[in-house]
Amino acid sequence: MTLALQFASLFLIASAPNLHAGPREWKSTDGQRSTEGELLNRDATSITILRTKDSKQLTIRLEQLHPNDRTWIDTHHPLADTTTPDESAIFDTLSFGDSRETALAKLKASKFVEMTTHETFIGRSGLNGIFRTRQKIGSLSAMLYFDWRENGMLKEITLQTDPLPADAYKQELEPSWKAFVELLDTLHGKPVQKGPFPRMATLADGSFFPSHLWKLESGGSILLGTARDGARYQIVVRFTEKMIQPVEIP
Repeated sequence: MTLALQFASLFLIASAPNLHAGPREWKSTDGQRSTEGELLNRDATSITILRTKDSKQLTIRLEQLHPNDRTWIDTHHPLADTTTPDESAIFDTLSFGDSRETALAKLKASKFVEMTTHETFIGRSGLNGIFRTRQKIGSLSAMLYFDWRENGMLKEITLQTDPLPADAYKQELEPSWKAFVELLDTLHGKPVQKGPFPRMATLADGSFFPSHLWKLESGGSILLGTARDGARYQIVVRFTEKMIQPVEIP
């Protein structure tokens, strides 16, 4: 499985996607039994629903569902396209060296990010802060920011979660930081550098403190850590074409 396809699959798993189908009745193969619930996820062999009566997640194999339900699922929530993606992809289908036009086209076609404003604003602000992850990692979504070479080609992608106040640093940021670590570990293996959740006291205003470093097989590095902007804090994941060397974490 290629890196981009791994990211696609694991991103969906890690973010516990909600398909927002609304509660509906699900019948057994013979139509004699049923349960009501909201569709949360599907794969090639099963679905996961949030059962209405007790708010529990229930996994049901497709072969156990009534044919009408299987038809509804395939019509409204078909399986994602599994076309072999570019081996050089570093985040979703984006690759270092993409032009702005190519990056925009890929982002608009992506199943994992969504545009947060009208496309006319792109001409004024560029791509920064225009797209965000459709699903959450842990409990937080992330906005996408970009840096470009002098020739206009992509050299860096940064994911930044919504900034939160200091009292949310441990309660909300740390669990989502752990979810990012788990996802990136699964995708890229053992990091070449890892540390504990950064202490809030180590963050000066305007700083980014990385706790983890991974090497990309296609070249480049991934940094994960936390950042501070004034009195607010966020998780940052930086995909860069630079080959960053490990440094000692105090």
